[in-house]
Amino acid sequence: MWIPTDLFWAYLVAISLLTVTPGVDTLLVMRNAGRGGLQSGLRDGCVTSIGICCGLFIHAALSALGISVLLVETAWAFTVLKWAGACYLIWLGLSSLRQAIKRAPDTGAEPQPTDSLQPLVKPVSARMAFREGLLSNVLNPKTALFYMALLPQFIDPAGNAFQQSLFLAAVHFVLAMVWQCGLALLVVKSRRLGVGQGIKRSLNALTGGFFVAIGAKLAAQ
Repeated sequence: MWIPTDLFWAYLVAISLLTVTPGVDTLLVMRNAGRGGLQSGLRDGCVTSIGICCGLFIHAALSALGISVLLVETAWAFTVLKWAGACYLIWLGLSSLRQAIKRAPDTGAEPQPTDSLQPLVKPVSARMAFREGLLSNVLNPKTALFYMALLPQFIDPAGNAFQQSLFLAAVHFVLAMVWQCGLALLVVKSRRLGVGQGIKRSLNALTGGFFVAIGAKLAAQ
């Protein structure tokens, strides 16, 4: 292993706690898992997680190459990144809010027990789910700052910093994929319990409001 054992275990504890802490990534995976049918929902949640986790390698590479430091020290570059991330989060939030207030067409028929298993919105492609996950991670300046501040603490200066950074990102990738895909499965399984459209709209409203609030806070900082 390129990284000393004591540093690796310290990193594993820190990154595990970070992974299970609820945040934008968690809500995005849960939102996307809940917007499709039983099969497409799990696919959307897992593909979204793949996109999010692929962004970790980008942040790790930029951190190792020192570009993250340049972004932070160059005011205009960091401002552009911050506003891009804020606008994207707000767009995601508004999309969720729009679905929360959207009413299903009234067909005059009595609701069937399987209605709760139908998609809340029109199914989207796996490419879109991946893109949403990737962009939400890459455009998040807080993730860039975290990787710039955290990774150097667990890298052996005597070794190859770039290789060590990618290795640590790979560990984070595996942990995040297991956690987020587990959450996606939990969301899909809960739909078998007959979660109503009203509850789904409430979750969409909560998620949308969270995304808009985080985006607005990010833009105001």
